[in-house]
Amino acid sequence: MDFLYLFEKDFHYLLPELFLTSSILILLVYGVLLATESSFNYPILVRNVAWLSIISLSLSAYLLVNQGLVGNPLALLGNLVINDSWTQTAKVIICLSGMASILIAIQYLEKERLNDFEFSIIVLLAILGMLFIVSSDDLMSLYMSIELQSLSLYVLACYKRNSVFSVEAGLKYFVLGAFSSGLLLFGISLLYGFTGCTHLEDLGKLIVTSSEVTEGLLTVSNGIKVGLLFVGISLLFKIYAVPFHLWVPDVYQGSPTAITSFFAITPSLSVVAVLSRLFYCTFHDLLVDWQLIIVICSCLSILIGSLGAIAQKNIKRFLAYSAIGHVGYFLMALATGTSEGLESLLLYIIIYIITSLSFFTILLGLRKQSLITQSTRKEFQEGEIETINQFQGLARMQPVISFSLAVLLFSMAGIPPLAGFFSKLYVFLTAVHNQLFFLVFVGILGSVLGAVYYLRIIRLMYFGQSNDWETFEWISKERSIISSSSIFFVLFFFLYPTPLLVMIHQAVLSF
Repeated sequence: MDFLYLFEKDFHYLLPELFLTSSILILLVYGVLLATESSFNYPILVRNVAWLSIISLSLSAYLLVNQGLVGNPLALLGNLVINDSWTQTAKVIICLSGMASILIAIQYLEKERLNDFEFSIIVLLAILGMLFIVSSDDLMSLYMSIELQSLSLYVLACYKRNSVFSVEAGLKYFVLGAFSSGLLLFGISLLYGFTGCTHLEDLGKLIVTSSEVTEGLLTVSNGIKVGLLFVGISLLFKIYAVPFHLWVPDVYQGSPTAITSFFAITPSLSVVAVLSRLFYCTFHDLLVDWQLIIVICSCLSILIGSLGAIAQKNIKRFLAYSAIGHVGYFLMALATGTSEGLESLLLYIIIYIITSLSFFTILLGLRKQSLITQSTRKEFQEGEIETINQFQGLARMQPVISFSLAVLLFSMAGIPPLAGFFSKLYVFLTAVHNQLFFLVFVGILGSVLGAVYYLRIIRLMYFGQSNDWETFEWISKERSIISSSSIFFVLFFFLYPTPLLVMIHQAVLSF
């Protein structure tokens, strides 16, 4: 009787994950069977599986929304996972961003002749891992979920097997990712050894009850502190925080651009969500200890991300350092240790995902077709934009796209009244309210430096002189819809931000 009750409750709240798992297995069988038929073979099969994957993610998102917001947290699968409004909101965002990532990659895969239907299935596996990461309420389920996500991302990084750069990126990601997973496992073993528990809620209670209070501060065993340090370092590695960032520019540059867009858009949210649960729930009584680590990583990420981006010429390395800088603002919001900090964190991540998605959509669509010089017309093999200097004079050839890119870059730089300005403003106000003045100063300095390297691209597009005239392919309808809707959001968010802010507030109430 108890088993039937548990199964009924768990099945209802785990239905999106179960449906996505079933979809992955069905799509894998579908692809294997039809791959042997010449009439259904490449690249038709790639597009079919991609669209079926998008439908699977959309149905998973619908199932999540249909559950309604959960008031009190629900423990599922024997306390291995948890379901509340925070996890539901994060899961819906992950599913939607995953759908968009696959959608903007379809045309790219066909142009680059990456005619393997497994791409969409591997992306679905990574997203499934992200969904379980967000829901993890136990250190062991957290480790297994992170491994599912990481193994999928390793394969995606070296997906372009005939490219030396892609294989190198995948190998670097695998070696360093395996090292960070080892650190996570070592930290978990220390926490389990000193407490005898891996469940997050019970772990927090045991830490408090087994510790002493001296002059108003909690004195905790050094073994627990070291375990927390290793777990935190491993998770900070996954979100590209400095000083655990050295692999990021190489992986961004070596991976195919469509896969780089997926790296930049989706995985950070899942790890930030579980970091929030760890620091705000399990280890909240150790605020003094973990807050210092987060503040240091935030300052370093903002400064090194901004300074590194200024020196870059390759567009994907530029975006890698830009992402590192934005992670610094994630950590600034996380370091406050308050519910307002969580709200500003989620708002910043949502706006960052939308802006990055639109930027990569346009970048993937800017494929060169021909070059017209002053004396003659020369055809050459099509290709994507690789360096920042290739944006020179783009406004003359593609005025609408140049305007769209300018809006996105202004938003990333935090120029009012665009959405990026309000996300940074909310983070700064929250940090000031919690007396993190030095961190706010570093954040403002990073924003000034960010304006330098973002405005450099805008200057090249509108004021750069080029004697050559390049033509580009038409951007597909799917990409046009995604980029135009994202730019509309960025431009007019300030007119009616209430629905998004209410949704974020309801998500944070679970803490």
